[in-house]
Amino acid sequence: MQRKSFGRMTCPIARSLERVGEWWSILILRDALHGLTRFDQFHKSLGIAPNMLTRRLNALVDAGLLQRRRYSERPPRDDYVLTARGRDFRPVLVALLAWGNKHFAPEGPSVLLVDAKTGAAIDPILVDRASGRPITEPEYALAPGPAASEGVRRRYASSDRAPVSTARHPLAGREKGRTRKRRAR
Repeated sequence: MQRKSFGRMTCPIARSLERVGEWWSILILRDALHGLTRFDQFHKSLGIAPNMLTRRLNALVDAGLLQRRRYSERPPRDDYVLTARGRDFRPVLVALLAWGNKHFAPEGPSVLLVDAKTGAAIDPILVDRASGRPITEPEYALAPGPAASEGVRRRYASSDRAPVSTARHPLAGREKGRTRKRRAR
């Protein structure tokens, strides 16, 4: 059965899931962020079938999260190295780690995030880059961005929120023309 593609949805969560929404992909990225680069390393770490690992690595390369680097010509062998896009996935994994430790580890955490200098366990939180304030409700809310479709604008419309200014947002106006062309099809 063919799964639904989220690639054409305007939701950034759906588009992200299109690239990494399969559990093997997330675990491969976890291992890559931990320094693994070779097919046999991923295979040993994950216990995944070789054909599935090949498909997932190819998909991560196609999505721009990993890059192949040839390390052997005979036989042909590649390293799978994180791209900048792949390295930017680290905060997502840190958030999943903290969430999993909080809600799904009744025996206690098996992996901790620690300060590299002191070894002290840390409790990660999501903060606003500009203000440094933790992102919590009700101080922050989701709102339609500059490229939002009418459906997205309706979904996030609320009369009890202050109007949102996208002019200050670092992504305001980015790829706006491309989004319009895609919707016009």
